[in-house]
Amino acid sequence: MPGILLGDVFPNFEANTTLGKIKFHDYLEDSWGVLFSHPKDFTPVCTTELGRAARLAGEFQKRNVKMIALSIDSVEDHLGWSKDINFYNGEPASATLPFPIIADDKRELAIQLGMLDPDERDKDGIPLTARCVFVVGPDKRLKLSILYPATTGRNFDEILRVIDSLQLTAQKRVATPVDWKPGDRCMVLPNISEEEAKALFPDGVFPKDLPSGKKYLRYTP
Repeated sequence: MPGILLGDVFPNFEANTTLGKIKFHDYLEDSWGVLFSHPKDFTPVCTTELGRAARLAGEFQKRNVKMIALSIDSVEDHLGWSKDINFYNGEPASATLPFPIIADDKRELAIQLGMLDPDERDKDGIPLTARCVFVVGPDKRLKLSILYPATTGRNFDEILRVIDSLQLTAQKRVATPVDWKPGDRCMVLPNISEEEAKALFPDGVFPKDLPSGKKYLRYTP
């Protein structure tokens, strides 16, 4: 994404939201954060995504992750749209969503963060916001970004899985292999010697024999 790179301090933007005006770093406090953008209010894919995000809010909270959405319409539109999202979820239309929605009706944040989709445009020919996911750490630095086109809905279970990996690898000197889930074996980092690995991982280090003879596939519980 052209707007911000992994490891960069995420912009401390100010914005109007469905829960009032916020300053992003103050909103996060010492939590992790996930910002997910949407092309437009009252659209089908976005409604299903925000509905799923609302149903998973408790899972994000367990991980100390604050959620915040963004769409290119006004706060008034967001509040009206929220009623549809609640109804879609089988909740009272008047319920409050468990996260704020940023009003980026001038597309200022979408431009700043590189979120516009050049292939998807509104009725006036203006580019819509792509489906971006930004995961921000407690240090306010960008830990992960995923960019989906406006036509493809996101998998929020995968976002949770990625956050589990980010939080684990921030604390432990391991990497998570393909399709890893919490509780699965992890990989020992290649820059850790055998002697150091034995000290770091008392539950054992288990290398896989390979035709090359190199012992770089090392697993640990």
